[in-house]
Amino acid sequence: MPSTSGATPGKLPFVVWVLAAGTFLMGTTEFVIAGLLPELSTGLGVSTSQAGLLITAFAVGMIIGAPTMALATLRLPQRQTLILALSVFSLGHVAAALTTSFTVVLAARVITALATGAFWSVGFVVATTAAGPQKATRATGVMIGGLTLANVVGVPIGSFAGQFVGWRGPFWALAALSALAAVFIGRFIPTQEQRATVSLRAEFGALRQGRLWLALSAAVFIMGGVLATYSYVTPLLTDRAGIPAGAVPFVLIAFGVGALGGTTTGGRLGERRPMGTTITAAAATALVLFLMIPLSTNAVTAIALVFLMGLTGFAVNPVVTALAMRFAGDAPTLTSALTTSAFNIGVAGGSWIAGTALDSSLGLTGPPLVGTVIATLTLLPLIALAVRGTSTRSRIVAQRTAPAHALDDVPAQAPARR
Repeated sequence: MPSTSGATPGKLPFVVWVLAAGTFLMGTTEFVIAGLLPELSTGLGVSTSQAGLLITAFAVGMIIGAPTMALATLRLPQRQTLILALSVFSLGHVAAALTTSFTVVLAARVITALATGAFWSVGFVVATTAAGPQKATRATGVMIGGLTLANVVGVPIGSFAGQFVGWRGPFWALAALSALAAVFIGRFIPTQEQRATVSLRAEFGALRQGRLWLALSAAVFIMGGVLATYSYVTPLLTDRAGIPAGAVPFVLIAFGVGALGGTTTGGRLGERRPMGTTITAAAATALVLFLMIPLSTNAVTAIALVFLMGLTGFAVNPVVTALAMRFAGDAPTLTSALTTSAFNIGVAGGSWIAGTALDSSLGLTGPPLVGTVIATLTLLPLIALAVRGTSTRSRIVAQRTAPAHALDDVPAQAPARR
């Protein structure tokens, strides 16, 4: 069995790349619905806003599944947990592809979300452990890169496929690829693991850190703001900006490229100035979403704003999650799961409120208006986090024993999420 840690100096273990492929598939399934709304609405006989509930349902499954599965599998072998998660993920897509019932598809989305929560909460820990302390940040970047690449490649391809072969095609493809990923996970993750030494008391004890909850709150709001708009970006582009339906996947690629750039830029800038980076990016996100209301009637400006929405919104993600993981100290598993839940609380809440706004008198401008308000709320916990970090800096410098508090001076090196 290959070792996960026997990588060439300067290079990451191969298992990190395998896990990143898993996050790519799961990121694709979470966001591909945004590019398939017309096909799903027609194929399942529901309205566009009802079809959007498939995004909300997945997010709700992640909210519940990430911490629940993290605790349920805490003492199970990591390899076994990851293989099981991918297997359930694959079967959930098969069930969805075989049915004509919206209710069954909705239930399948929740089940696949539970599996995704288990995979992410364990996968990030496996990747950073395999990479070692010196390369943990790089491993985190690769894992996030898999998720972000889903928006650049996976979602647009899924949207294209949906237009030509129907919405079931992407579901069958995800089922097959996740089954293949389970085989690779079984091959490259060793069976010798020390899960029994994990302390439930330590995991829950980490939750007493107040700064952790501020970081998680920021994760909720920033993702809620972005996904409130992104969930219904297809009708906005076609009915308001006048972009042909066949060109929408290209706009989704622009969003994905922006998200990839935001994740990379945010991670690098956030290593030195985490609070300055996140506050600036959150404020810029709110401004971009607000400008989408008056400027989305023009195709060029609409496309530019979709790109900027990904660039600014995703710049916050790696920093706030890295800070949350740092605050957890030596008990990262539950915090990793709660970070996943936090982002998906934003996804669920933002997409649900945006769907309600879409059906109101606000119409197509409702989702970006909702997104603007939610993204603006991100500034509240970030500013509070910055103030608390500044007020305790002298004590931290003196002690040199609590690097988690030195928000503006210490690079963030911990697992992060979208």
